[in-house]
Amino acid sequence: MNRPLFVSLDGPKGTGKTTLLEAVTQALRLGGHKVVRLCERNNDPYRGDTMALVNRLARNPCQALEHEVCQRFADSRAWISRNVLPRQPAGSIILIDRWYPSDAAFRRNMPFAQILQLNLERGVQVPDLHVGVVTAAETSWARAAARTRGLRSTVIHTLDEQVACTEAFERAVAEQGWVLCRNEGTVEQASCQIVAEIYAVLRQV
Repeated sequence: MNRPLFVSLDGPKGTGKTTLLEAVTQALRLGGHKVVRLCERNNDPYRGDTMALVNRLARNPCQALEHEVCQRFADSRAWISRNVLPRQPAGSIILIDRWYPSDAAFRRNMPFAQILQLNLERGVQVPDLHVGVVTAAETSWARAAARTRGLRSTVIHTLDEQVACTEAFERAVAEQGWVLCRNEGTVEQASCQIVAEIYAVLRQV
């Protein structure tokens, strides 16, 4: 493979994505692969302004403001697609924590089909593999409550909102044909599933 393989992991908060990313990274490196870990948040040069807008949206939900939030995130991903992804080593596997599938979980008023179109129109890079990580909403809510930082969400504050977030994301996974990873067993089970999916894509490229 003479180019990086681009893999996104997305899902509601508290589903164990960070732990899974670490386990998948370790497994791939033990298999001799060069792995690059990226996080959308840490590579977004406009994050501060966008999150200020997200805070406004949380206080005053409306479709126009949500559309603007989606546009800003898409613009940021387009910037990352032009300025960060091309710099990664050929033959590496890029694992990114969150990409446009995340909007399927956190946006409420705007259909995901429109969000997807916004991203594609701006030239946001399409991953070679989308992995949607989910658990039952009650499970992710309990996991978040047990950790020191909590859920740490601008837009999710109640279990009912976490349920809606999870259901919306699972619908998008099914509609878009993304890989679904139900992270309710052991980390090893979930990471083995993701690694197997990555190897399947590698055999095809």
